[in-house]
Amino acid sequence: MSTTQLGDYLRSRRALVTPSEVGMVSTGLRRVAGLRREEVALLAGMSVDYYVRLEQGRERNPSAQVLDALSVALRLDDDGRLHLFRLAGLAPRPRSAAVTEKVDPNLLQLMEAWPNNPSLVYNRAYDVLASNKIADLLFDGFEFSRNLMLLVFLDPKSRQFYADWREVAANSVAGFRLGHGAAPDDPRVRAVLAELLDRSEEFRELWSRHDARGKSLETKRFQHPQVGELTLRMQAFDVRSAPGQELVVYHAEPSTRSAEALTLLSTLVNW
Repeated sequence: MSTTQLGDYLRSRRALVTPSEVGMVSTGLRRVAGLRREEVALLAGMSVDYYVRLEQGRERNPSAQVLDALSVALRLDDDGRLHLFRLAGLAPRPRSAAVTEKVDPNLLQLMEAWPNNPSLVYNRAYDVLASNKIADLLFDGFEFSRNLMLLVFLDPKSRQFYADWREVAANSVAGFRLGHGAAPDDPRVRAVLAELLDRSEEFRELWSRHDARGKSLETKRFQHPQVGELTLRMQAFDVRSAPGQELVVYHAEPSTRSAEALTLLSTLVNW
């Protein structure tokens, strides 16, 4: 049986939706997780044969209407729908194949104006292109690597640094796949992917799930060697002047132990 990335993605999403979630009655012995192919076809208003051909890679050019129907049937969120369209070749790809490494000087100036808010800019390959001084302290100077994916999966210290390592790992892979879908031929993205597939079994397992979603408002817990535990909220922004770059800013809730720890960390900037 042949397959495509589109087929793999459809199959992985189908496995995550139960009949009860879409108002169907489950009957008979179910040998698959989630929906059967014929159930997806019924929900999307297409023939079973056509849907099977999509999953098996024998049909590679579905229309936007078909993809919209599948997005609804498989209960995809906005990021999942975008990824589906990209895999089918119906979403715009970046004009340039190469990641953008230059960070706008005005953005750098703005980041330095936030002495108490760790801030960094990274590209689709998760290379940290810029970081302010307190971010450098938070991430221990990015001593292991300035690539966040390699840091999460290959740095032995990461499992202590990220208090919720498994959640961080899963979210990182989902974000990385969304960026990969936007620029699958990007040489740096491909290099990072190849290294992780080769060196990390846990990355391989998460990559096989085909989850794709961007960063939203998150809370992360860090265990810092100098100031202890910090629970920080994270805001992520697309850098419009450099498509593919993302700005991430961390902050602590006021009057909390984490806010005190962040203030303490900021005092170490000039030591």
